[in-house]
Amino acid sequence: MAAIRNARERARAELTQEIKDEARRQLGEVGPHGLSLRAVARELGMVSSALYRYFPSRDRLLTDLIVDAYNAVGEAAEAGDPGRGEHRTRWREIWRATRAWAKAHRHEYTLIYGSPVPGYQAPEETVAPASRVALALVAVLADAQPHEPAVTAPMPAALREQAETLAAALGVDIPAETGTRLVAAWTQLFGAISFELFGHYVGSVDPADAYFEHLIGQMADFVGL
Repeated sequence: MAAIRNARERARAELTQEIKDEARRQLGEVGPHGLSLRAVARELGMVSSALYRYFPSRDRLLTDLIVDAYNAVGEAAEAGDPGRGEHRTRWREIWRATRAWAKAHRHEYTLIYGSPVPGYQAPEETVAPASRVALALVAVLADAQPHEPAVTAPMPAALREQAETLAAALGVDIPAETGTRLVAAWTQLFGAISFELFGHYVGSVDPADAYFEHLIGQMADFVGL
């Protein structure tokens, strides 16, 4: 009985993966807004009712694809971090690995950092995967114990409380000013990648290689590395 159950589980896992692979292919053609369970089923030679046993709704399929994409870019960022050595080098390699993944997986990047899908509400299970790149950057700061950047503007009490709460939740001991600057650097990372992939640098810093490398150093200085 155990062998039969294991065979069924393997078959289910394989078909689940085939469904997601076909859905990713269709993302490149119609985007997340046009993703259809019926179209996926048709391409796989399945009846729609059979596919619904694996994914009961389009939103459930989207959630799985979103979680997979966040985990993939998170794994790329974590793999880029050598885990030891000069902290600015670690910071740089995380940025480079994140950008390389985005350029190699444009449709998946667009799914998680492009326009929101109308009517779709991301569930709680997407939060942890979405945090992995930021946590890779946090790990560098936690190891580096960077100097506290010079304060250029008074920090509102509400923001300081948010920064301290975030640091406590992450289990890192960094000044509130450093924490808010990390959020800014995280925003710069994905903002720069999005500007590049979506064509907003055309006519200015396109190709963006030199600018991106310069930005990495600027943000390392900004967070105190």
